[in-house]
Amino acid sequence: MRIAGAAALVTGAASGLGLATATALAAAGASVVLVDLPDSGGDAAAAQVASTAELGGTAELGGTAELGGTAELGGTAELGGTAELGGTARFVPADVTDERDVRAAVEAAATLGPLRIVVNCAGIATPGRAVGRSGALPLADFERVVRVNLVGTFNVVRLAAERMRTEPALGEERGVIVNTASIAAFDGQIGQPAYAASKAGVAGMTLPLAREFASHLIRVMTIAPGIFETPMLAGLPAEAQHSLGAQVPHPARLGHPDEFAALVRAIVENPMLNGETIRLDGAIRMAPR
Repeated sequence: MRIAGAAALVTGAASGLGLATATALAAAGASVVLVDLPDSGGDAAAAQVASTAELGGTAELGGTAELGGTAELGGTAELGGTAELGGTARFVPADVTDERDVRAAVEAAATLGPLRIVVNCAGIATPGRAVGRSGALPLADFERVVRVNLVGTFNVVRLAAERMRTEPALGEERGVIVNTASIAAFDGQIGQPAYAASKAGVAGMTLPLAREFASHLIRVMTIAPGIFETPMLAGLPAEAQHSLGAQVPHPARLGHPDEFAALVRAIVENPMLNGETIRLDGAIRMAPR
């Protein structure tokens, strides 16, 4: 899939993995819609992406974006800038669990060019044991994590694919969807039942979606990142961050968001990558706690 000239939609794009991905795609010539909550700083992120794209470069950015609130969305988008060597960047505030919000974001992306690339990075990681010191985990806490991470991802996939299949084919392809799971889907730790379940669901729907959309020439892939530099980790002391990074066999450090973005780009550009979940984790296998 050729990135240059395509429209791309990236959720959770105001920071972290999503921002790094939006930056990489814009630098490669895509016109990118950044989707995140209204109070996420998305306007500034779009301006940063556009500024980087103008130079044809990439940026190393930390963090993971959290969605799950209510978006105060009209269908309007704030223009983040125009790139001379890369693509354009525009912020559209949206809650990934809201159908109206996501439809508006998809339509905004389609006005920038043929919608060919969708990357889901929005997610939350609220911890909680099934039975803690205060008793059973409130069911609403479990449901919220699953709703944002799994239902929100599916909401974006279904609405984006509906639009994608109307775009003209580009050779043997029409579009690529890349979702974000986590190694917690396979190595979930104590206190992560909701997060692990939600991310396992993302990984689990990858193949059936890829099979369904094959007739429309749309590929579906999932990345399961390990321990990456995110806002959640940024709040930890430097010693704690170093300790976490040292648990990774090789390289013995936290992952950089631009490394996630590089894999997204490789997936988009390689037509044989389809229906699979790729662990991006430096060979780490998480301990129970």
